[in-house]
Amino acid sequence: MEQNWFECSIRYEKTMENGMLKKVTEKYLVDALSFTEAEARIIEEITPFISGEFTVANIKRANYSELFPCDEEVADRWFKCKLAFITLDEKTGVEKKTPTQVLVQAADLRDAVKKLDEGMKGTMADYEIAAVAETPVVDVYPYAADEEGGHEERREPTATELLAACRDGEKTEVVVRGQNVIVDKTGKNTVVITYSYDNNEKQSPN
Repeated sequence: MEQNWFECSIRYEKTMENGMLKKVTEKYLVDALSFTEAEARIIEEITPFISGEFTVANIKRANYSELFPCDEEVADRWFKCKLAFITLDEKTGVEKKTPTQVLVQAADLRDAVKKLDEGMKGTMADYEIAAVAETPVVDVYPYAADEEGGHEERREPTATELLAACRDGEKTEVVVRGQNVIVDKTGKNTVVITYSYDNNEKQSPN
């Protein structure tokens, strides 16, 4: 099934190795049907990992035709690979190049090229690599495969309908994965505040 990727920018205060708090912006990719669903999905996915306040600063479409993830521990970075598929017009004999972009999870640039070639082995068409560059993407959230059939199955995240009830200019409270979440759309960006059931006081980000 075709995937629609959205790049989401999340801004929050992160505790650095020296114990100091620093305002950071992290980028994540989610597979979604719309901007609204992408916002709901990213809030649902990262809520367990960020306690306190974070802002969905930006959401934009990401044009990747293919994704090559890797479960190796050292493969902790994502690389954007620009390719050109090469086809030959049988009548004119002229070469035609069709550009496309894929995302590869790898340890470094050399590993990214290696994993790209491995991922493209089943491709019948010839291709050339135009560019490979590291991206700031922290993590990627595709739709989970259906456990019984093993097929990709689109599902509405549990927070989608609740978030849809929070229109621009409004504030609402939802529950995401067992945590209370306040969604505030009264400003320019969506601000999310999470807190536990046991303690209703806002917590500092991890």
